[in-house]
Amino acid sequence: MRLHRLLIATLLAGSALSVLARAQEAPPATPEGNEEVVVTAQRRAQKAQDVGIALTPVTGETLSERGITTVNGLENITPSLEIENQFGSGQVAFTIRGIGFRDYATNNTSTVGLYVDDVAYTLPVLSQGVLFDIDRVEVLRGPQGTLYGRNSTGGAINVITRKPTEETEAGFVAEYGRFSAFRAEAYAGGKLGEGVTARLSVATEQGGAWQVNRETGVDLGDADKTAGRLQVEIASPDDKVSLLLNLHGHTDQGDGIGKKLFTDFPGSFAAAPALAHQGRETSWGTSATYAGIIGIQPDSKPFRDNEGWGFSATFSADLGFADLTYIGAFEHLDRREYNDYDGLTEGYADVYFVSDVSVQSHEVRLASADEGPFSWVGGIYYANENLDELYTSGFNGSFGPAFSVLWVPYKQEVETLGIFAQGDYAVNDKVRIVAGLRWESEDRDLRDAATYAIGFPGLNFANGTVDGTLESRSTSFDEMSGKVALEYRPDENLLTYFSISRGIKSGGFTAYNTFNPAGLDPFLPEKLWAYEAGFKADFADDTVRLNGAIFYYDYKDQQVQSAAWVAPAGPGSPALVGKIVNAPKSEVYGGELELIWRATPELTITQSLGWKQGTFQEFLDADFLVPFGTIDRAGQDIGFPELSYGGSIAYENQTTAGFSYAASIGYSYHDTRSFPLLGSLFDIDSYWLVDANLVFRPDNTPWEFGLWGRNIFDAEYDETRNTFNSGAGDNFSVPGQPATYGVRIGAHF
Repeated sequence: MRLHRLLIATLLAGSALSVLARAQEAPPATPEGNEEVVVTAQRRAQKAQDVGIALTPVTGETLSERGITTVNGLENITPSLEIENQFGSGQVAFTIRGIGFRDYATNNTSTVGLYVDDVAYTLPVLSQGVLFDIDRVEVLRGPQGTLYGRNSTGGAINVITRKPTEETEAGFVAEYGRFSAFRAEAYAGGKLGEGVTARLSVATEQGGAWQVNRETGVDLGDADKTAGRLQVEIASPDDKVSLLLNLHGHTDQGDGIGKKLFTDFPGSFAAAPALAHQGRETSWGTSATYAGIIGIQPDSKPFRDNEGWGFSATFSADLGFADLTYIGAFEHLDRREYNDYDGLTEGYADVYFVSDVSVQSHEVRLASADEGPFSWVGGIYYANENLDELYTSGFNGSFGPAFSVLWVPYKQEVETLGIFAQGDYAVNDKVRIVAGLRWESEDRDLRDAATYAIGFPGLNFANGTVDGTLESRSTSFDEMSGKVALEYRPDENLLTYFSISRGIKSGGFTAYNTFNPAGLDPFLPEKLWAYEAGFKADFADDTVRLNGAIFYYDYKDQQVQSAAWVAPAGPGSPALVGKIVNAPKSEVYGGELELIWRATPELTITQSLGWKQGTFQEFLDADFLVPFGTIDRAGQDIGFPELSYGGSIAYENQTTAGFSYAASIGYSYHDTRSFPLLGSLFDIDSYWLVDANLVFRPDNTPWEFGLWGRNIFDAEYDETRNTFNSGAGDNFSVPGQPATYGVRIGAHF
């Protein structure tokens, strides 16, 4: 282990040093100013330094260098952001500044809005397509709603793809690395005719199996992903009217993630040995009964067999006094995903998702075109979301053959209507006032829901009517949210701001295993009042950029994955039902600092620091051991990493030897993560991740060649921890990927 760590460090650092030794340095020069990044966080093009909100823009080049191919990797380069795949599945939980929502079912919205080219991806499971041919990603911290199609309490992640241009261009980049991992992207585009441009881009990921079955030696973790996007833009001769069509799709037929036991396992019904394994070792397997029902073999690997596609049309028109934008979109996902949650061959906890997701949305916006002191934007958003899911579980090892299979079918439909507006007024050249308001109405209907179990028909619930109608539930909300802010600019290089905003996250349903219909009763929407102050500064001849913010969140009805005691429908004992509940009052506070320093024309240093603290203020949680008993969690930590730290050092130079080069190293610190409702046994220790990148570009050619390494010091870490049967000792974690390294080749014509 130590040897290959040394080889990685030597390969990357040594190569960079040899280049520096051979190349003749250019004469000293005055450092250039920091690049002005243009963002559309407020639905119009602005310099990031002119936007009075906490945001981090990430370029497509940075994503490529750091090997980030899904949104999950953004947590390594963005302060106060954590992204956690629930039990290692395709269901993801986003957390910004401690505002997150853990739920391994598919049907509920996230606290963080995800947008791709202004289209809201309403369910987190839709977020796992490949990131490719990206112009930039904007991560916004704090409640969003007055400018966005969906309301959110935590923030927003905006993904902006590269658009068609009139200039003919084409290119590709390909990587090959450890564990036979291969990744490639390619694009081509340009002018097709008068007023018509297009861009086609494709990407694939293959191989990379980094885990191994400890019993059989079979590898696990191969990727098999393919994605494509075709964009065609049609513009009028005067460029005042345009239509952008976007057709995209992806497939994922790769392996799942194997689980790691982090405590000794004594066994339960099955004769499993006592073990706790580390590193790349894992295992999998399920009962013959469960395998037969879901159509796999008992020793089948965890896998994904997902297909998604979508279409959007963006119509823009210059009306003179304002710019009109209409975005119509449709997104669809067919999901087949099998996961082994116990990391054992005996089938203590295995799950299989069959999901059919369809979302259509329509948004109309009108934004002022006047260059005067008052600017505004307003719009209407409508979305219809349909989910048809069958969630099955195999528990043969935990509860025996008589209780080996559960299956939970349900359907859900959601209709959302929002009206939003925001305006800002420049009182003078130093003071600006911003105000926004949003009204949102949502109807969420769960129907045809039940839980069935082999061997215990009495536990199955349905209302017993002749036509076989199953359980149904409905919940809705009709809420106002908004924002007011004051921006003060003492001089052109310093912006300060203070804001108060309110965000809403919709309620929903606990759509996983339960034997009591009360488990389907909806949980309430959560509400967040956010108070934030910040600054954005450029100084030292614009070679130093320092941004900072502090915040305080007043959190109402926080949605927490826990349990509740319910009375039995007939004779019998009270039932403890696992479900999402509301904590009446919580608070979160903290802040961030972000630094970019152009130390020389060749050397750029970035640093980011985030700190946050959160506690429950009022929360009587269920006592799992005492019927109808409660535990007062007031004053208890909510459970998220308090500290996040990251940065990079990048050096670029043009040599006299006929080539230029760029060398960089990036690093991130992830603080201890706790799961208070599970106990300290499930705490995840802090860890560091370090990446390195070296690229050579021969002069007067379109080619580039490179070496790269990720997690180069081979840190062993867990992304999440949980248990399905703590009494049996099957406490498992989802391990992070070990060190990888490889080569890159690319060309841009």
